[in-house]
Amino acid sequence: MHHPALAPLHTAVVMGGASGIGLAAAKRFVRAGLKVAIVDRRIEDLESALAELEALANGPDEVLAAACDVSDRVGLQKTADHIADKFGKVHVLMNNAGIQPGSSIFGDQANWDAVLSINLGGIVNGTRIFGSAMLAHGEPGLIINTGSKQGITTPPGDPAYNVSKAGVKVFTEALQHELRNTEGSQVEAALLIPGFVWTGLTKGGHTEKPAGAWTAEETVDFMMERLEAGDFYILCPDNDTPRRLDEKRMRWAAGDIIENRPPLSRWHKDFADHFAAYAAGEDEADAG
Repeated sequence: MHHPALAPLHTAVVMGGASGIGLAAAKRFVRAGLKVAIVDRRIEDLESALAELEALANGPDEVLAAACDVSDRVGLQKTADHIADKFGKVHVLMNNAGIQPGSSIFGDQANWDAVLSINLGGIVNGTRIFGSAMLAHGEPGLIINTGSKQGITTPPGDPAYNVSKAGVKVFTEALQHELRNTEGSQVEAALLIPGFVWTGLTKGGHTEKPAGAWTAEETVDFMMERLEAGDFYILCPDNDTPRRLDEKRMRWAAGDIIENRPPLSRWHKDFADHFAAYAAGEDEADAG
């Protein structure tokens, strides 16, 4: 049972669609018979991605690529108009553009500006620019926003990225609440929460996929399965992290507030051992 928005001849728009999870999703949508527009700011990647999609599509008129930075609202509105001219109504929007240049609290300002404007601003822009028309046409629609576990458990090391992805989670929850309380709405939202995925974003200097990582294709397979099941939170495991461990990390993070512990107590010298025991102990109790 496919999500009704993911029907043949419907139109899907994938932001950050030229590589990684975005390209894997675009390919999956093309195979499912949808018309697909990919939006990315990197021309070379767009050209090679478009060639891959054209090879899978029934005809060259079923895919298009548009160069645009998702933080550019004026450009994104023009892109939306172009897609509407070519493909008509949009049924699926995947806001997946993201960068991770690294950050520190008192570090480089440019990285903060770029991460917040693309990872968070781009999702807000994409939803607002495409979402109203999706609601207005009255047909089934789906808005998928790519978040991150780092926006939920917020591990130390890259605060700008964590802040952006925490914002994506909160925005997408509010979006789904809005959609379900809008009379006549056929549009739904979902939050994709990938695990460790081997993409251009995470690769760094490595050339070979680490054993712990999933491929972008595995992530999209899981996403499609959970969309069919009707999930909002699409919490992806990976080869290193089973769902049980994710759940414990999330519970512990929420527990910092409830128990009045220091923030990020998982990484605090006085609490790290407590978390390790909690993570190990419950499994044994449950297995017994």
